[in-house]
Amino acid sequence: MPEENQPRTLSPSQKMANIVALAKRRGFVFPASEIYGGLNGFYDFGPLGAQLKNNIRDAWWRDMVECPPLGPDGKPLTIVGLDSAIIQNPETWVASGHATGFADPMQTCRQCKKLFRADHVWEMLKESDWVKSFADAMSPAQPEDLIVFDSGKAMKWAKTKGRKCAPGLALVRNPEVTLSWMVEDLIREPGKVLGIDDVLRHVATEQKARTGLQTPCPNCGGDLTEPRQFNLMFESRVGAVEDGSGRVWLRPETAQGIFLNYKNILDTGRVKIPFGVAQVGKAFRNEVTPRNFIFRTREFEQMEMEFFCPPDDAPQWYEFWVTTRLKWWRERLGLSPERLQRREHDKDELSHYSTSCADVEYKYPFTEPKFGELEGIAHRGNFDLTQHQARSRTNLEYVDQDGGNTRYLPHVIEPASGLTRGALAVLCDSYEYDPARPSPEWLRIKPELAPIKLGVFPLVNKDGMPEMAGKIYLELRQKFISAYDAKASIGKRYARMDEAGTPFCVTVDGDSLKDGTVTVRDRDTARQERVDASRLKDYLGQKLG
Repeated sequence: MPEENQPRTLSPSQKMANIVALAKRRGFVFPASEIYGGLNGFYDFGPLGAQLKNNIRDAWWRDMVECPPLGPDGKPLTIVGLDSAIIQNPETWVASGHATGFADPMQTCRQCKKLFRADHVWEMLKESDWVKSFADAMSPAQPEDLIVFDSGKAMKWAKTKGRKCAPGLALVRNPEVTLSWMVEDLIREPGKVLGIDDVLRHVATEQKARTGLQTPCPNCGGDLTEPRQFNLMFESRVGAVEDGSGRVWLRPETAQGIFLNYKNILDTGRVKIPFGVAQVGKAFRNEVTPRNFIFRTREFEQMEMEFFCPPDDAPQWYEFWVTTRLKWWRERLGLSPERLQRREHDKDELSHYSTSCADVEYKYPFTEPKFGELEGIAHRGNFDLTQHQARSRTNLEYVDQDGGNTRYLPHVIEPASGLTRGALAVLCDSYEYDPARPSPEWLRIKPELAPIKLGVFPLVNKDGMPEMAGKIYLELRQKFISAYDAKASIGKRYARMDEAGTPFCVTVDGDSLKDGTVTVRDRDTARQERVDASRLKDYLGQKLG
C-alpha cells in the first residue's frame, strides 16, 4: 500500500506486512537462498538483523552468565556457560524421548495434498483467504467469530469466488446437496447469528449421512485425513557407510547438551547446587507448517538455561525464574508491558515430566488480540538426569557435602527463550508509523539494542563539512557502532536512520565550521540540539550507555 494512502492507525495484519517488508528492505531479515526461490521455514539475518540478534544475545548472556541476578536470599547466583555440539550421540535422543515421542499430529488434505499440524488447523483457518472471503460474502458487519448464514449468498459465492479460492470445499464441489441438508440441520431460524466454526464444518461436509462434521483444509477447503504422528527431528548421518549405523539427528533443542555435560561441569567448574548452565545456539525442527515470518521456522536460535536445585527448593526457584524472566523482557529489552503476560499452562498442556510450566507471552500483530509464546519456564523435575543416568549407566547424583553427604538427582528449572522470536518481538514492539516524519515507518528500538547507534552526516558534501564530519565519525566509531552518510537530502538520511532504529544522528553544518558545534537529532522526539563537538563522546555516552 503506498505510504500516502496508509491510515495513521494500521490494522494488525497491515502492520505485520509492513514489518516484513521493512525487515527485507533495510537488511534485517532475508528469505534464505532467495535467488533460488527460497526455502520455506528458513531465513537469513542481514547486516542489521544480525547485529540486533547479537545485541539481544549479548544482553541475555550478560544478565544470565557474566552478571547473574541475585537470588531470593539476596546473594548472587552461580550460572556458567556452555557451547555444546549440534549433533550428539543418537542415544541422547532415545533417552530424552525425542526419538520416539517428539512428534506432532499431522493431517493431509485429500484434495490439495497439503500437510497441516492438527492443532494449528483452526488457527490457520481463521487467517485463510477463503474463510475471510466466505465470511465477508455472508455478513461483513459481524465479528470474525460470528456469521449470519444466507443460503442464496452461499450459493452465489460457491459458484463464483469459491471456485477460485476454495475448490476443494464441499459447498463448492456439490453446492446443491450440501446446502439442502445444511438448511435442514443448521439454519432453523432465518437471520440467526451462528458461530463461524460450526458453519465451516457444515460447508465442508457433503453428505448428512457422514458420521460427524468435516474440518476443512485451510488452503482449499477440502477434506482432511485423520491426524497421524510426524517426528519433527531432522535426520542426518555421520561416516561413509549408508547402512543406517551412522544415523544421527540435528538437535531439536539446546537443553540436552547441558544435561550431558552436567557431570563434567560439576567435576571441573567448582560449582555447588543451586547453580545454572546457560547456552545459546541453533536448534532445528522439521515444522510442517512454518508460518508467521520468523516466529515459527525450521532453523532457529535458543537462549536456554538449566538451573539445578534441591528437589524441595524447586517450587521457590520456579516462581523466582518466571518472575525474573518476565521482568527481563519488560525492563531490559524494553518491550511494552501491556503486550506481555504470564500464562500458566493447564494440566493437560504439561509435558509428562513437568509439574508446572509458564510462558512469557507477547502480543504479536499476527496473534492479536491474543498472545503468542516468547519464552517458556518449566519445572522439569529430575526427568532428564534420571533418563540419561539410566541410559548411559553413569552415576549423575549430586553429593551434598554441606548436607551430610546426602545424595540426590537435582531438580531442574528451565527458562528457555527463542532468540529468533526475541528479535521478532523487538521489531514488532518498536515499529511505529507516522506520516508526518521523514520516514513514515521507523523503529523505536531501545538504544542499547539498536544495530546502529549513531549516524554522522555532513549537511552538504562540500565546503569543509565532509572533512569535519569524517573526523567526528572516525572518533565516535571507536565507542559506538556508527554509520557515515553523505548522500541525498538530510531528510532522506534521517529517514534511513529512523528505519534502521538508529537513536541519534550528528550533523555537521556551516555553523559547525565557525563555532565547533554540531546538531544532534533524537530519533524518538525528532528534536535537535546543538552540542560542542569536543563534548560529543561524553554527551552520547550518557544517552547510549
